[in-house]
Amino acid sequence: MKIEDAIKQPVFKSPFEKVVVNIFYTANWLTYTEMHAFKQFDLSQQQYNILRILRGQYPEAATVNLLIERMLDKSSNASRIVEKLRAKGLVVRKVCKIDRRRVDVKITEKGLQILDEASKILHDSRKKMEALTEDEALTLSDLLDKIRTHENKINNTIQNDEV
Repeated sequence: MKIEDAIKQPVFKSPFEKVVVNIFYTANWLTYTEMHAFKQFDLSQQQYNILRILRGQYPEAATVNLLIERMLDKSSNASRIVEKLRAKGLVVRKVCKIDRRRVDVKITEKGLQILDEASKILHDSRKKMEALTEDEALTLSDLLDKIRTHENKINNTIQNDEV
């Protein structure tokens, strides 16, 4: 469905406004779809993201700082999310004996199992992306990267001008 039809707005001020609205609309649509898939596992998107990061580190542990660096949602409170996952038995936390400020987090077998089950369901829900060819998916991803890269260049220019 075209964005104009989805939100009942036939005209936009510019193509740039249209793309921003479309990105927000699509992001919310994807978020809702994934939230529905996670609900049966009592997981949030942020919890799923941390479990995926930890699976990538497995069998090694990860620091909370590493989790923060790699999280998709930078506004999330990683320590709080880790604590919720610990309460569910999906991760274990351990304070480093050498540096008590450092907390190591490791996914449990139960966490790996839940993540595997949730990933299978998520894989099915992500089949919507198959509306795109592989080349289109790569192009879309590159375009989204380009927007963020441009933003970083603008921010760096502003910071340099302030100095």
